Amino acid sequence: MKSYKNLVLIGMMGSGKSTIGFLLSKKINLEFIDIDNYIENEEGMKIHEIFEKKGEKYFRKIELNKTLKILDKKNIIISLGGGGFINDIVRKKILSNHVSVWLNWNTITIKKRIKNSKKRPLAIKLTESQINKMILERSKKYSLAKYKIDCENLSKDEIVKKIKNLYENY
Repeated sequence: MKSYKNLVLIGMMGSGKSTIGFLLSKKINLEFIDIDNYIENEEGMKIHEIFEKKGEKYFRKIELNKTLKILDKKNIIISLGGGGFINDIVRKKILSNHVSVWLNWNTITIKKRIKNSKKRPLAIKLTESQINKMILERSKKYSLAKYKIDCENLSKDEIVKKIKNLYENY
């Protein structure tokens, strides 16, 4: 039975939400919206520029507003920003009305992917122990998702196939 709920991908920055969401949209023929890209298009700036010029507080406010707007759509795939699911309002809305999938990776993999990345304004300023703490704290929230996929030893295609099966059998 086909679900008409949105499929929301959550996880740490660098977990592959954008890539997997795009590939998945081609497999199941649904519109794909990457929240970070949507914000960049709406604001006319890259995420790191928004952080630099307007600050994290401003970014979180627009992230909340834009995410809630997108969540009102139907039958789409959404790649949430790494911090999006941390917001209580966003998380409650996703858990009550959408199919959520946590793309989980081990800490070492995530740190390799985000280390020194200018695309990751939050992580670039953090020490290794601060990144570890952020991953641990966020994982507690991510664990509330409807589904969890341990991606560590899976190819992109295998991850997409698992999510497709979960969504189509929801």
